[in-house]
Amino acid sequence: MATMGMAAVAPLKSVIISFPKGTPGNVVEQAIQTVKDSGGEITHVYNIIQGFSANVPDTGLEQVQTLGQAFNMVVEEDQLVQTNNGMGI
Repeated sequence: MATMGMAAVAPLKSVIISFPKGTPGNVVEQAIQTVKDSGGEITHVYNIIQGFSANVPDTGLEQVQTLGQAFNMVVEEDQLVQTNNGMGI
């Protein structure tokens, strides 16, 4: 039986990454590029806050967290929000 050589694909986490007001724009851009370079994807760039949402592998997330430490960056797992515990009214 022949086996196909396939590279392992790291699972992606859906996260929201935000920076405090006043964080230099180049820091946010560098974080975005780090996500892309790690094989992740940017799903949305926010205009009201300094930040973005992304699907990123653990290795990329660790790199971004290291980059953002000096700026008090916040990483939150993106999740579905429901009212009434999903029950209709």
